[in-house]
Amino acid sequence: MRLHAPANAGCTGQPAHVAAARGCNHSASLLALSVLTDSAMEHYRGSFENPAMFAPLASSALTLLASLHGGADGNARRHRLRHAVYVAAGATGVAGAAFHLYNVGKRPGGFRWENLFHAAPIGAPGALFAAGALGVFGERLRDAQAAAPRMAGMPAGRALALLAGIGLFGTVMEAGLLHFRGAFQHRAMYVPVTVPPVAAALLVHAAVARPDERPWTRLWLRLTTALGFVGAAFHARGIARRQGGWRNWSQNLFAGPPLPAPPGFSALAMAGLAALRLRRRER
Repeated sequence: MRLHAPANAGCTGQPAHVAAARGCNHSASLLALSVLTDSAMEHYRGSFENPAMFAPLASSALTLLASLHGGADGNARRHRLRHAVYVAAGATGVAGAAFHLYNVGKRPGGFRWENLFHAAPIGAPGALFAAGALGVFGERLRDAQAAAPRMAGMPAGRALALLAGIGLFGTVMEAGLLHFRGAFQHRAMYVPVTVPPVAAALLVHAAVARPDERPWTRLWLRLTTALGFVGAAFHARGIARRQGGWRNWSQNLFAGPPLPAPPGFSALAMAGLAALRLRRRER
């Protein structure tokens, strides 16, 4: 006799909501790794002038460990320690954004373009908040009803699509600001402000419209996933083209384009793909 997986099971045989929760863990791990390396470099460049500058390193490192553990966990039950780590990461991201806003505002001229370009990056702590938010979502999703999981009073697929879409829009704004500062010297610098916004808009539309297959949305999200890794390669090339190249890595890593930043697009697009898989089952 041939046994069939239940309708709410994924291709691996595990419940679809657990597969989506693990997808959130995978996305959070990539975001946490990006934050860990980026904040370590930037705060080292700032000589850790304020003891609070160690907080995102500790929080992102714990979030990375929790996410790697969660990504391998197929249990349909929230892990309390992981959940606590994710909540702390979200809170650290909010506090970091407030500190960065204060850093910009206290400079002569306040919130002017020059200060936005050269002071503490306002959008950077948002990646840590996003990692925490995705992690919390994934942990709470494990506790949801398998047949028709709901989050925040709505179908779980819709909620995750909105979360990932908003995160993509925020990442686009941060990339746009930094590439505008770089005067879009290379045509490839327009790609992060053209492809991901389309993916984000399609994802939000998939959240608010009736559930469907959405092949174009999947395509754009996959392009955005690839874009994050290709962007990291472009940034590595930008570092190599500076005087001394990688032989002078101790200077060029800090002066060149931020190597850990582009994979943030990949992480959020991966969460969007997990949302589409859930959303498709909500018909």
